[in-house]
Amino acid sequence: MKLASAQQMRELDRQAIQERQIPSIDLMERAAEGVANAALSELPDRPGRCRASVFCGSGNNGGDGIGAARFLFLSGVQVRVFLAGSYEKLTPDALEETRRLSECGVELEPFDPEDASQTAWVLSSHVAVDALFGVGLSRPIAPESVYARAVELMNRCRGTVIAADIASGVDADSGRVMGCAVKADRTITFTYQKVGHQVGDGALRAGAVEVLDIGIPRDLSAKLVCPVQTVESDFVRAALPRRQTDGHKGTFGKVLVIGGAVGYTGAPYLTASAAARSGCGLVFLGVPACIWPMEAAHCVCEMPFPLPDKDGLLSEKALQQIREKLRGCDVLALGPGLGRSPRVTELVCALLRETEQPVVLDADGINALTGHMDVLDARRGRVTVLTPHDGEFARLGGDLSDGDRLAAARAFARDHGCVLVLKGHRTITAVPEGNALVNTTGNSGLAKGGSGDVLTGVVASLLAQRATAVQAAAAGVWIHGRAGDLAAAARTAYGMTPEDVVSALPEVFGELTEREE
Repeated sequence: MKLASAQQMRELDRQAIQERQIPSIDLMERAAEGVANAALSELPDRPGRCRASVFCGSGNNGGDGIGAARFLFLSGVQVRVFLAGSYEKLTPDALEETRRLSECGVELEPFDPEDASQTAWVLSSHVAVDALFGVGLSRPIAPESVYARAVELMNRCRGTVIAADIASGVDADSGRVMGCAVKADRTITFTYQKVGHQVGDGALRAGAVEVLDIGIPRDLSAKLVCPVQTVESDFVRAALPRRQTDGHKGTFGKVLVIGGAVGYTGAPYLTASAAARSGCGLVFLGVPACIWPMEAAHCVCEMPFPLPDKDGLLSEKALQQIREKLRGCDVLALGPGLGRSPRVTELVCALLRETEQPVVLDADGINALTGHMDVLDARRGRVTVLTPHDGEFARLGGDLSDGDRLAAARAFARDHGCVLVLKGHRTITAVPEGNALVNTTGNSGLAKGGSGDVLTGVVASLLAQRATAVQAAAAGVWIHGRAGDLAAAARTAYGMTPEDVVSALPEVFGELTEREE
C-alpha cells in the first residue's frame, strides 16, 4: 500500500483543483461528510441524545471539521465547535464552511481552556473530532499553548476520538510527535494513507485508519510514485518463491548458519530451525565445538557441525572450515549468539570480505562491524541484509536522535549499499535505491530474546530459494510477524516464545499458498 507524503497530497489537491477544475469546497464537503459518517457510526441509535465536540484550526483541516460539525448537527447530534486558532486566518473554504454552519444556527466558539462549560462538554461527549492541523503541521506544538490544551482535552475525552486526516501533533512524513499529539481511536484520511500513519509514534496514535475517496481523479492519484509503502499479504504472496513440483533439496537452496557461543546456544538453533521451516532444502549449522553436542541433540532436519573454538567462542581456525562449507551453500546467515571478541570480529570481517553469496548479518555479526564499516561498504553490489534493533543500529552509526527511524534507515541503506531491516514496532526494510517498506504484522510478544534469530532464519531461507534481497527481507519480516500474531493468539503475548513463532511458520505459509491449491 502506497504511503503518501504531505507534499504529494498538496500537489494532488492542486492538480485536481487547478488543472481539473474541481471546486476545492467540493473536496472539503466530501471529506467533512466522511468524517461525520465515521462519528455517527460511533453513536447510539438515538443521536439526538448524543453530544459531539469538534476542534478546528484555521486551515483547511479545520474546514473539514467545521463541515463535519454541520453534518452531525443535521443528523440530530448536539454539537459544539471549538476554534483553537484565529478567526481572521480561516482559509476561504473554512470560512465558507463556517457560513454554512452558521446558517444552521451553530456558531464557532473560540476555544478557552479555562472555560469550565467547554471542558465539561468535551469530557462528556460521545465523540470528539480532531481537525486542528491535519498534514499541515510544520513545527512543534508549543507547551501550554491553546493547541496543546486542546490536544490534552481531547485525550481526556471518554468518548471516541476521530482524527480528520491525521492525528494533530503527528508529523505526516515521519510519524514523530511534534511536542504533543492527539491519541485517536480512528483516523479518516483522504485519498491515501500518509507515512505518519504507519511509522513512529504516529502509528500508535492513529487508531484504526480508513481511507476516504474525496473525489481526486483516479488517473491523477494512480500516477503517484511513493518511495515508502507498507507490506501487505498480497506483496508477500507475490514475493514467495514458487515450489517446483519436481524440485529436490538443491532446488530449494542451502543455508549455512554460523553462530553460537557458551551461554548462547539457543540463538543459532532458532535461526537454523526457522530456515528449515521456511522452505529451503538444506540447513547447515556451524557452532563452536564446545556447544556442538547440545545443538546436535536439538536438531533433527538441520545439520549441525563443530568448529574450532577457544574460550567458548569460535577461534580463528574456524575460518577455513567455514570457507569450505560455504562453497556448497547459497546463503550465509552470520551472527546469532556468536559472542563478542577481537577474534570474532576478525572472523566476521574476513567472511564479509570474501563471501560472494548473499549474507544475512544479525546480532553479534552486526556488532562486529562497529568501527569496520569499510568492510560493509566494500560489499556494495553484493547482497547484504542487516537486521539490527535500534541499539545495534546506533552502534553502526545510525542516527536516531531526532526520532525519525524511517529517514535514518533509508539514509543508512543508501550510504552503505545494503538492505537494512530496522527492527522494532513497524519494522522498516530500507534498500540502497532509497525506497522503504513498512511492516504491518507482529505484536509485543516478539519483544523477547530469540525472536530476531527466527527472523534471520526466515530471511536467509527465502534468499536461498532465489527471492530477491528486498523480497526476502520485507516478506520475511511480514511472515515472522504474522507467525508471531498466530503464536500470540494461541499462547498470548505474555506466554509465547520464539519457538512458538517457529512452530507457527507452517500455518503462515499455508495461509499464503491456499489460493494456489
